[in-house]
Amino acid sequence: MLTLRAMHPRPPPRRAVLFAAAVVLCAADVIHAQPPRSESSPAARPVPQSATPQSYEPALVEAGRARFGANCGFCHGPDATGGSGGTDLTRSEIVATDERGNRIGPVVRTGRIEAGMPAFPTLSESDLTAIVAFVHDQKAKAEAAVGGRRSVEVEDVLTGDAQAGRRYFESACSSCHSATGDLAGIASRIEGLALLRRMLYPGGQAGGGRRPTATVTTRDGETVAGEVTYRDEFTLAVVDGAGRYRSWPTDRVRFTIDDPLEAHVAQLPRYTDEAMHDVLAYLHTLR
Repeated sequence: MLTLRAMHPRPPPRRAVLFAAAVVLCAADVIHAQPPRSESSPAARPVPQSATPQSYEPALVEAGRARFGANCGFCHGPDATGGSGGTDLTRSEIVATDERGNRIGPVVRTGRIEAGMPAFPTLSESDLTAIVAFVHDQKAKAEAAVGGRRSVEVEDVLTGDAQAGRRYFESACSSCHSATGDLAGIASRIEGLALLRRMLYPGGQAGGGRRPTATVTTRDGETVAGEVTYRDEFTLAVVDGAGRYRSWPTDRVRFTIDDPLEAHVAQLPRYTDEAMHDVLAYLHTLR
């Protein structure tokens, strides 16, 4: 679920846009570069049929779409077919066996803390009813769709050689990361395409590690240090130690950047498709 924080309404830095584009392209390669899958692939299996087919008024479904997007869309995707770490609800057995919220409701109210889903005990009954209607409407559409593929499953991206991935990791990644340290148990917390995204672009994921910091020296000799909140070739902005937002044109100050993710940026053009999947296969062994 998404927690919104107050932010300065600035456009995303160009570097972040480029990184995001690289991730999208890599994800597309993951999907299209795979050999043909058999019917045993989870992503190729049919959406489970609803035990009790249900229909709802269009107005209620549309109200649910907005409420689902605001409360659940970041994790489960705006169309309920999976998002940033959240499951594809159109394939959920809970949804398939739900009857007008009798199973979905308790999960929403109590959450699944162990799986990273917060509880929503104060969500109104009308909002919950609308969300249930939207989820069932999306599931009905998924059941009627031609073809079963709705998402990239773990098995779809695990095509690499874990031993080769370990060798690559030890030569290219071990100076910053450790299989028994910061990455210990990583595959028990995140897997599949989500782990691939974290591997390629850790700064774009929740919990992606320390943010870049900067030390800025102005023309007046003032030195300001803080966490970088915005950076492109024209502007640099930080939040200083007192929590104040400060920004400068880059051509009017001297600055140094300490970005722990620069090594990941440099690694992107070096990865071959084979090496990328080998490293992912190795990371999947760290449980």
